[in-house]
Amino acid sequence: MSVVLRNAQRAVPVRRAPLRRAVCALRAALGAARFDVGLVCAGNGLMQRLNSVYRQRPEPTDVLSFPFHRLVAGELPRPRCRDDYNLGDIFLGVEYIHQQCCDTGEDFDSVLAVTAAHGLCHLLGYQHNTKPEWQQMYQKETEILEELNRLTGASLRPLTAGLF
Repeated sequence: MSVVLRNAQRAVPVRRAPLRRAVCALRAALGAARFDVGLVCAGNGLMQRLNSVYRQRPEPTDVLSFPFHRLVAGELPRPRCRDDYNLGDIFLGVEYIHQQCCDTGEDFDSVLAVTAAHGLCHLLGYQHNTKPEWQQMYQKETEILEELNRLTGASLRPLTAGLF
């Protein structure tokens, strides 16, 4: 199915084609290639507003995921109609991510792909609120990033390394 990518900010140039290819490959690695995903590249203002409303944290952040289905981690949706072929929406805080990359010297496009992988895992029910949840999510992120690495020759690692 499709990855709908919208750039809703102007602070940071975003290379859409590589990001779309990465998300398509990650979605396939998750076994969810037949499901639609919305991807919004957002600035700090929008990310701060969303983070404040949905997580009661009034600051910008790197990624927010809004799943279409309520799933147990690792479970795929069982669509009953065309509209059910939707995983949900991921908001990437590209302005926030870009600043982090400037501070650490990391490659912006690579970090966008890793952040999208993290968001996709959230759409499929993975969480990292407890150590067992984090271990499960970290393992899944590692697995799908290894597939992306195999396809692209990159060496990407999960966002949540060392969280617990």
